[in-house]
Amino acid sequence: MGGSPHPGARRTGPATAEPPTTELHVPAALGSLTAIAHFVRAVAVRSGLDRGAAYRLRLAVDELATNIVTHGYRGGEGRITVLGRAGAGRAAIVLQDTAPEFDPVAGRLPPATDLPPERRRIGGLGIHLALTSADEFSYVRREGRNISTLTVLAGPRPRR
Repeated sequence: MGGSPHPGARRTGPATAEPPTTELHVPAALGSLTAIAHFVRAVAVRSGLDRGAAYRLRLAVDELATNIVTHGYRGGEGRITVLGRAGAGRAAIVLQDTAPEFDPVAGRLPPATDLPPERRRIGGLGIHLALTSADEFSYVRREGRNISTLTVLAGPRPRR
């Protein structure tokens, strides 16, 4: 997809050392996940992320966006705002929504790896994947909005 932003995206921000922010506004629907994936890929390319880091970012964003659609809005109407910042060797994606408050870190349940798959509880693995795929994650609830920020760095993955 190259380094150009998604057709529905726009860039904002002053001409400073801070990388410009690109925005994408989509309906909170599973059909929007493809547009979000293309947007994330473009941010990863502009950041110079290698394939592995770009994949981790896309996986993390896809898992959280899916969670917003299916659990946050529960299939009802809503919107997701996706902000992307591409810096040298660093890509940050911010997901914003007005669904009921949900902090992915507080709601995270570690996978029950000691049980066979058929005996594990359903749910929670997507959030676990998202949070462990990102190098940095933050959540805040501000002015009626859930704001989750995922950052992935280029280069070798730090040990956890």
